[in-house]
Amino acid sequence: MRAAIELAVENVRAGRGGPFAAVVVRDGRIIAEGTNTVTSSCDPTAHAEINAVRNACRELADYQLHECDIYTTCEPCPMCLGALYWARPRRVYYAATRDDAATAGFDDAFIYEEILRACEQRRLPMQQLLRDEAQASFEAWTAKPDRVEY
Repeated sequence: MRAAIELAVENVRAGRGGPFAAVVVRDGRIIAEGTNTVTSSCDPTAHAEINAVRNACRELADYQLHECDIYTTCEPCPMCLGALYWARPRRVYYAATRDDAATAGFDDAFIYEEILRACEQRRLPMQQLLRDEAQASFEAWTAKPDRVEY
């Protein structure tokens, strides 16, 4: 965790992004790290956990992080939490809470609230289109005998 915290502080001092960092550990050693690079990369998905997961998956040549632990400097936001579930690490450790992040100006409480709302009640307008036609992609997937399940 201390390595992640040091990365986060350095990230801020270097002007690369927000005060967040994450490291991925396997067999007692750091195999990948990531810092928040949202502003420097102009990428709203470039959160520390996302960057760390991408780097670890590249390092392991695998889309899942079985046998890995993730240490992140803050409780994951909803996007990162979703990515972590998909990556399937063994466990996640975090330092600061989402309330600590909100105090520093990184408040994602509204996203947690929006997720609970029906699509038509969300602040971001959403409208379903062409559901029947979209089934073709699922049919192609289920018919594919060599698909990689995840």
